[in-house]
Amino acid sequence: MAPAILSTFATEIIIPVCSVIGIVFSLLQWLLVSRVKLTPDRNGPPANNNKNGYDDYLIEEEEGVNDHNVVVKCAEIQNAISEGATSFLFTEYQYVGIFMVVFAILIFLFLGSVEGFSTKSQKCTYDATMMCKPALATAAFSTIAFLLGAITSIISGFLGMKIATYANARTTLEARKGVGKAFVTAFRSGAVMGFLLAANGLLVLYIAINLFKLYYGDDWEGLFEAITGYGLGGSSMALFGRVGGGIYTKAADVGADLVGKVERNIPEDDPRNPAVIADNVGDNVGDIAGMGSDLFGSYAESSCAALVVASISSFGIEHNFTAMCYPLLVSSVGIIVCLITTLFATDFFEIKVVDEIQSALKKQLIISTVLMTVGIAIVSFIGLPTSFTIFNFGVQKVVYNWQLFLCVSVGLWAGLIIGFVTEYYTSNAYNPVQDVADSCRTGAATNVIFGLALGYKSVIIPIFAIAISIFVSFSFAAMYGIAVAALGMLSTIATGLAIDAYGPISDNAGGIAEMAGMSHRIRERTDALDAAGNTTAAIGKGFAIGSAALVSLALFGAFVSRAGIQTVDVLTPKVFIGLIVGAMLPYWFSAMTMKSVGSAALKMVEEVRRQFNTIPGLMEGLAKPDYTTCVKISTDASIKEMIPPGALVMLTPLIVGTFFGVETLSGVLAGALVSGVQVAISASNTGGAWDNAKKYIEAGASEHARTLGPKGSEPHKAAVIGDTIGDPLKDTSGPSLNILIKLMAVESLVFAPFFAVHGGLLFKL
Repeated sequence: MAPAILSTFATEIIIPVCSVIGIVFSLLQWLLVSRVKLTPDRNGPPANNNKNGYDDYLIEEEEGVNDHNVVVKCAEIQNAISEGATSFLFTEYQYVGIFMVVFAILIFLFLGSVEGFSTKSQKCTYDATMMCKPALATAAFSTIAFLLGAITSIISGFLGMKIATYANARTTLEARKGVGKAFVTAFRSGAVMGFLLAANGLLVLYIAINLFKLYYGDDWEGLFEAITGYGLGGSSMALFGRVGGGIYTKAADVGADLVGKVERNIPEDDPRNPAVIADNVGDNVGDIAGMGSDLFGSYAESSCAALVVASISSFGIEHNFTAMCYPLLVSSVGIIVCLITTLFATDFFEIKVVDEIQSALKKQLIISTVLMTVGIAIVSFIGLPTSFTIFNFGVQKVVYNWQLFLCVSVGLWAGLIIGFVTEYYTSNAYNPVQDVADSCRTGAATNVIFGLALGYKSVIIPIFAIAISIFVSFSFAAMYGIAVAALGMLSTIATGLAIDAYGPISDNAGGIAEMAGMSHRIRERTDALDAAGNTTAAIGKGFAIGSAALVSLALFGAFVSRAGIQTVDVLTPKVFIGLIVGAMLPYWFSAMTMKSVGSAALKMVEEVRRQFNTIPGLMEGLAKPDYTTCVKISTDASIKEMIPPGALVMLTPLIVGTFFGVETLSGVLAGALVSGVQVAISASNTGGAWDNAKKYIEAGASEHARTLGPKGSEPHKAAVIGDTIGDPLKDTSGPSLNILIKLMAVESLVFAPFFAVHGGLLFKL
């Protein structure tokens, strides 16, 4: 077996250097965004003299609007949104912090008890002739890795939210200079989040591996088993971020839409609507902080799954550090590829008209995928031996480096296919959404029927793409192949997150334009940015769900190996009962999250109605609504309601593994994976289609759309109802389900040593 061309020393330099480049690039993008000033000209010349010489300040485009007042208003609104988002996240993190400490103690106690808290070395799980570090060490290091992953996930989400709330008003002000300027500001802000998250995730994982190695030495099996705690920490925080943020944003959104648009017939984001600040805060805590933590969790878990399998393959047995770090090298190249790709959107090409926005975002996906394919080829041929063996359920399978290149590539391209199929079903430029919009002629009922049908149909191609990538990658490199295929899908995470974060920033920018009383022309530009952002958000969710399916399957394989299960036989009652219960869990979880949004929205609707009915002059715009009460309703509801769904996901593997054993748990994981993916894709796409059908009618860009409009018409009201039903589907239940399937799998893997020794209490009676 020829060694890898890349030396261990080179690997030790490349990974941290690429991470630091990613962090520096994100700070540079932030610096460029911060050049857009949110303060009026301090020298105080009249507003209309600002046309030349003041590049950092506004170019006044509108007649009859005082430049100074508009800037001050934008700054005030941005401040209110930022304060609301920060206070919610701090409240959420206090609760999550308590959970983190309790769960860390649980991990230590469960894993420490495997060998009765003994400090003696034990025989290795996969090679009984070797001695490995004690189980107590694995317990301690798994706990540390869990806390590291959890803290990194929280910081990722928080920084993302801070950047988004920093950029939203700046995007609004730039929209006055032209749609291109606004696009670049929103996209750069998204890139700050994307690169910070990708680089931080990689750097922290790499540092953790090297620090753990100081203790573990040559015991790589124990080292990488302990590292899986990093993925568990990342995903458990993501669960609370996604569910809590999703409930917050949709309670506010549904409340604002139902009373404002349907009952009172006022525009979206009208400053008279009491729920409007809560709605804009929600975009940041749900779509930005939640999505950031979610994709960080996927990235951490796919890396951990690949490392666990590699540690018991020839890479780990022969202590080949470069080949062992192959997943991290792929991610390092991903950062550089995404950096080049971002420059295409911000520097190489300029957007001049609204129609170019969507294609610019699509080009980001295509360019990053093509460049990444080349990057993966280079890493595969210089970072891997020409042939090696991969652990495959008890036997070592011979694999060649070109096969591993194909495994990663198939995941990468499957991600692109899922992204484009999602776009086809959720963008109002194509027939499916236009058909949904057309069905609004006959009312809300037909709109709902068409929307549900679209969601179910949109599952077909993504499932085939996932199935093919599973088959190809497993055939070539067993479970390791599936883990690196998931990593391939996530290798362009920086670009994916930039595109994804761009959506909520543009949405907020439109809201600020409306609230600051800017002209119709500005609102048209921000709406165009937002409509493109809506579709890209759906694409982002498609990526998250697709990668979650591959990640959880890889983790499932690692769990089955670690728990010592020879075969998972569906025909045995133990496995089948697990399978059928596991398939039910996504429905139970969705029911909880949907009902939470419904009950929180109910309180919000009542409060908004109360204010409209009791505050004199509110509808006339003479009095200010009480925004704070609405923010408080959303905060309280989401904190209270995120606990039961979170408990369901976190406790299921512990209860099943402890009382019913590893065979039943393997059935539960398989069932949840198979049904969860389908429900998640259909929920996300149904909601996305309803949202864009409403926007299609509102924009009135085509002859067909104008026959359904304008705002306030009966078809438009039917579209608003569809959009309101779709809100919790696309922003709460759908995106949270991918965390359910990943989190249960990674938790089972972390606790596998305990379940293998002490699990199945009921069957031992």
